[in-house]
Amino acid sequence: MSVVHDNAEPLAIVFGDDGLVPNNILPFLVYQGAVKLDSRRPEETIEDLFAENGWGGMWRNGVYDYLHYHSTVHEALGVARGHARVCFGGDHGRELDIKAGDVAILPAGTGHQLVSASRDFCVIGAYPPGSKMEVTRPTPENHAKALKTIPAVKLPPSDPVTGKNGALMRLWRRH
Repeated sequence: MSVVHDNAEPLAIVFGDDGLVPNNILPFLVYQGAVKLDSRRPEETIEDLFAENGWGGMWRNGVYDYLHYHSTVHEALGVARGHARVCFGGDHGRELDIKAGDVAILPAGTGHQLVSASRDFCVIGAYPPGSKMEVTRPTPENHAKALKTIPAVKLPPSDPVTGKNGALMRLWRRH
């Protein structure tokens, strides 16, 4: 039995480089309510889905409450419990409400920062194989470095939600 709703299609948003947060020409993706969570084990539901689709290096926690990005890796954030308001794309980005069952996929360089969250908010983070996650703060020096590292980040071999034939494969290959 699939834990992903049929015809799951993400919202795709391209955030521009604002001079401090580089973002990416690849679209930020968010699957809203795509994952059918097992209420007894919601974290494991997302972890199993990510692992099944080849994403690893997982952790459980929240989203940092300061603006940051990852210039060496793409990141998937699967909401297991609760809800939060997160600003994606940096100071000139967009605030989105994410809730249990949602998955956001951030191409390398996408700024993100927690605005507010429910007490029970829990997110699972994951990365494509062979990636090393580093937290980068928006400074002019970091921006200049990120413009060199981001284009070198390999495309993932699969979509963390819908697998090898998923929307990420279609939406990110066009670029």
